[in-house]
Amino acid sequence: MSATAPGAPGAPPRGTATGLGRVLVALYAVFAVAAVSRASVQIATRFAEAPLAYALSAFAGVVYVVATLGLARTGRRWRRTAWAACTVELLGVLAVGTLSLADAAAFPDDTVWSAYGRGYLFIPLVLPVLGLVYLRAESRRPARP
Repeated sequence: MSATAPGAPGAPPRGTATGLGRVLVALYAVFAVAAVSRASVQIATRFAEAPLAYALSAFAGVVYVVATLGLARTGRRWRRTAWAACTVELLGVLAVGTLSLADAAAFPDDTVWSAYGRGYLFIPLVLPVLGLVYLRAESRRPARP
């Protein structure tokens, strides 16, 4: 293996192997597991209580899984996937956050995105913004050998 090959000792890191990229992947992975697990239990045990909220939590979990994969993997297709997932997440947080505050009766139980992620320290609102900023910065970097 040559010294310039990806993964070789002394080679520059690729993609989300270090720094902010690694932190984003870790945060998205934690949110993916948390949202999918919570939604699965809610849907299995009390779906009739708040079907919209639980379905939206499940959808959020799927978005987090897709974003995690898109950020963690390399290649143009995965970057496009990450862009799409982060965009859908941001739009979802804004829409559900606004609707949950405007019509609380429609959301008898919280979703991950309710009140812009207030129950999760607003991380669901900040995370897609960080993801999109990171992806934009990465797209402007010169290609690595």
